[in-house]
Amino acid sequence: MFNDKQNQVLAYELDNSRIKSRQKGNISLSYLEGFDIIETANKIFGYGNWDYSTKLEMVSQEINQNQNNIICYKALVTVVVHDVSHSKVTSREDVGFGTGIAKTLADAHEGGAKEAVTDAIKRTMRSFGNQFGNSLYNKSRQQQNQPQQVQPTQYSQPQQQIQQTPPQNNHQSYSTQEYQSLFTLGLQILEQGNDIVVAGEDIFSKKDSIKACGFRWDGARKLWYKSLNQQQAA
Repeated sequence: MFNDKQNQVLAYELDNSRIKSRQKGNISLSYLEGFDIIETANKIFGYGNWDYSTKLEMVSQEINQNQNNIICYKALVTVVVHDVSHSKVTSREDVGFGTGIAKTLADAHEGGAKEAVTDAIKRTMRSFGNQFGNSLYNKSRQQQNQPQQVQPTQYSQPQQQIQQTPPQNNHQSYSTQEYQSLFTLGLQILEQGNDIVVAGEDIFSKKDSIKACGFRWDGARKLWYKSLNQQQAA
C-alpha cells in the first residue's frame, strides 16, 4: 500500500517538539494539535492522496446558569488514503465529541461541531501510527514526559456525589458552580499571583465561553485572567 519512503517516515519516533500538554486534575495529558495532524498527512501521503468525510449528530442542547447555550456534537469521520498511483486504497473510521458554549446558538453550534470533527480526525488518524500520535496513548511514555515543574494551585471540577472543598486560600473566595461551563469544556482555573487564569487545550476556540465568565485577555502575558479582587467582590 505505502512505498518504502512512506513506511520509513511512519516508523520514525514522534518528534517531541510536536507534542503539546495540558493539565486535567493532577494528570498531565499529551496530545497533537489538529492542524499538525493534517499537515503531517499532507507530507506523508501527499496532497490529493487522502481525504475524509464527516457525519455530524447533535447529542444534546441546554442552557446553563449563565444563560449560555451548551450544545454537544458527535462526529463520525472516515479517512481514505490512496497510494501514489491511486490503484490501492485503505480507510479508517472513528468517532469524536465536542461541546460548544456561547451566548448565541450559532456560535455554540459552530464550536461544538468543529471540536467534534477535530477530535474524530485525531482519533482516526492515530491508527496510522506514531506520526499521528498513537504512541501518546502509551501510559509509560506519558509518565516519562511529565513536566518537571511546580504547578500552580488548581481548582478542578468536583466529582458528582462527592463534597469537595477547594484548597484553602486566604485571598480568594471560589465557587465551582460559577465556572461549571468552563469545566465542561475541559478547561482549568488556576491561581497566579493576584489573578485567577484559565488554562487548557484549544483555548482560543472557547474564548466566548471564557469571556462569558468575566475573564479578560491580557495580550502581554497571553492569557485569560480575572483579578482576585474582582473575584472577591463578585
